[in-house]
Amino acid sequence: MTHTRSEALFEVAQGLFPGGVNSPVRAFRGVGGTPRFLVRGEGSRVYDADGREYIDYVGSWGPLILGHADQRVVTAVARAAAAGTSFGAPHPAEIELAELIRLVMPSLELMRFVNSGTEAAMSALRLARAFTHRDLLVKFDGCYHGHADSMLVDAGSGALTFGAPSSPGVPKAVAAQTLVAPYNNVDAVEDLFRRHGEHIACIVVEPVAANMGLVLPEAGFLEALKRIAHAHGALLIFDEVITGFRVALGGAQERYGIDPDLTCLGKIIGGGLPVGAFGGRAAIMRLLSPVGDVYQAGTLSGNPIAMAAGIAQLRALFEPGMYDRLERAGAAFEQGVRDTFQAHSIPAQMHRIGSIFGIFFNAQPVKDLSGVRSSDAKAYAEFFHAMLDRGVYLAPSAFEVGFISSAHSRADIEGTIAAVSDALSAVRVGLRR
Repeated sequence: MTHTRSEALFEVAQGLFPGGVNSPVRAFRGVGGTPRFLVRGEGSRVYDADGREYIDYVGSWGPLILGHADQRVVTAVARAAAAGTSFGAPHPAEIELAELIRLVMPSLELMRFVNSGTEAAMSALRLARAFTHRDLLVKFDGCYHGHADSMLVDAGSGALTFGAPSSPGVPKAVAAQTLVAPYNNVDAVEDLFRRHGEHIACIVVEPVAANMGLVLPEAGFLEALKRIAHAHGALLIFDEVITGFRVALGGAQERYGIDPDLTCLGKIIGGGLPVGAFGGRAAIMRLLSPVGDVYQAGTLSGNPIAMAAGIAQLRALFEPGMYDRLERAGAAFEQGVRDTFQAHSIPAQMHRIGSIFGIFFNAQPVKDLSGVRSSDAKAYAEFFHAMLDRGVYLAPSAFEVGFISSAHSRADIEGTIAAVSDALSAVRVGLRR
């Protein structure tokens, strides 16, 4: 029997889409229950098809750093759409957005816009292989770089949520080109290069792992990756689809002071519209067609509506004090959640960097995928639903992260912390000391 509009919609959707969704984690399989069909967003809030209101910490999985329906972005989108939705030809807005990106990420000497983070990572890998004349890549277990075949080996995000880090349909010959090391394990990376260094084209890494929950890089880890890669003639690729413009205006490369050879960016540079980009050293990027022989194309790449949204959002992020405000909100949120878990005698790991956070129900520190897997996903599911019942929308998976926006007010943060306390009082998570 159907009780809510979301349940009715989900029933219809399951007859149209595999699992009723168009991206796996939306199905709520990681936490159980029926996904909420969201119909409106405003500032820090979202509203479902039944009219219920939630403080939102998903933010379309990160790009809505200004919150939902920010008027600057909405106005820019409307103006761009009125002038034409797509041309398949060069547009001045592509130049303006690229200049804004390069201003804070100077390592992107040249760049190319694409339509998703998956396209960005896939294209950067092809370029690295062409530049080095090598086939192998090194990635880290639990890190996710989109769903191209080469990247779906020990992957995070939705693949990890469903317990299938390596996807069926990926040919063994393709998977064999991908070498995997534990995140934060420099010794393992050095061992791979000792054995295969002359055949490795690149290391690709989330500088802050954010697709197996939030796992921070240990001191010296990222520096070691650049040193090892360059010592063996390989490239270092930063996947900043999540960290770009989130952990700092110039992304993780600014925060940690490391210039990668290539960078992948995603939906945040389009204000939440479908967009991505990859870029880096000019000598590498000039291998791309039409200058070079490495083919990459996209009919809708540089779409004027996405460019306009990205320009509006990035210009807002340049405003003085923006990142100080985000940091204060993040710090208040982090401390409040930590104190609340401690007050309820529930051991948990609260990780945060900038406006990104993750919660692990785990008594032990979490620094890699093994620590993530030892966390209690069932406890998270209980907690998730208790928070949802109290009007707080968290990521519907223990292996995803949450996002704070500039639209989250002090009252939102305080209300969320109160909801955490009430939720922990109501549920039996099985983690009490």
